[in-house]
Amino acid sequence: MPELFVGTYSSAGGAGLYPLRRAADGWSLGEPFAGAANASYGACSARRGVHYLLDEQRQGMLGVFRHDRGTWQALARVPTGGREPCYAALSPEEKWLAVANYGSGSLALFRLDDAGLTGEPVAVRPNSGHGPNAERQDGPHAHCAVFSSDGKWLYQTDLGTDEIRAFAFDPARGLTGVEQTAWRAPAGSGPRHLVFHPREPIALLVSELASTLTVLDVGEGTLTERLCVSTLPDGFDDDSLGGHLALNAAGTRAYVTNRGHDSIAVFAVDDGTLSLIGHTPSGGASPRYFLLLEDEATLLVAHEEGNSVAVFAVQDDGTLAQSATVEVPGPAFIFAAG
Repeated sequence: MPELFVGTYSSAGGAGLYPLRRAADGWSLGEPFAGAANASYGACSARRGVHYLLDEQRQGMLGVFRHDRGTWQALARVPTGGREPCYAALSPEEKWLAVANYGSGSLALFRLDDAGLTGEPVAVRPNSGHGPNAERQDGPHAHCAVFSSDGKWLYQTDLGTDEIRAFAFDPARGLTGVEQTAWRAPAGSGPRHLVFHPREPIALLVSELASTLTVLDVGEGTLTERLCVSTLPDGFDDDSLGGHLALNAAGTRAYVTNRGHDSIAVFAVDDGTLSLIGHTPSGGASPRYFLLLEDEATLLVAHEEGNSVAVFAVQDDGTLAQSATVEVPGPAFIFAAG
């Protein structure tokens, strides 16, 4: 089992990064590292052994850290060029880092040096517009930024304007100036997280406000809807929001969280089609994020409002069985230390 850490919100009582440990007698929480507050999302450069962690709640900052046998070292702290950064992704060659600033609705791009360090963003791309949901879509809200598998495009979802933007990208120069709308989402759906399939020319998108999972065919900076299904069970009509999305390494299963229904929906993915395997109670309130550890057949779910991390065993057929719960104040993000 790799070394695991949980990023927590200080506003909910979190004191930084908490080690999450499994022993013979069960799971436990260690003493937190206070130098990485409000770590709600991040990315790790395996090549350089450097972690990039976002501080979503304090003025929009990016922290650069190194981890060595349980000890954290802060290397740099730089502004993200916007408010409430919530997503970070490395380019395929790990020379660039993209950040989605949710509050200001902008995309930021950082150039990384040979040590993995960075200064302020070399590019910040704002957006404009709004959606029909006056409470949640009063303006642009960038929620995800991810590079295409071939590294030629940088895609950014916008929950506030119901679209996915595409920026032409060059590994040597960064953004080349070509920007376009890759896909226009249904009004009020609120695109949240986008992932690319490891083998097929498709992407999967979870939309927060509509609680849907959409399969998109991938073109040159374009995305075309193939099919769309609900992440909620038939007959459920209470309030719920789409949460986190991930594929297994083979691209044969998709996992999505529902916040409100408080469940994990599991789908089989086959040749661009989706088949529901089932819904499993997430074990707490508002499952914001999960970490899938395939080598350990384990899935860990962070409950932002439930102040807990639930541990599930992943069965051979893709179904989930809860095995433990650990109390954690304000959990937002779970990751394995490099």
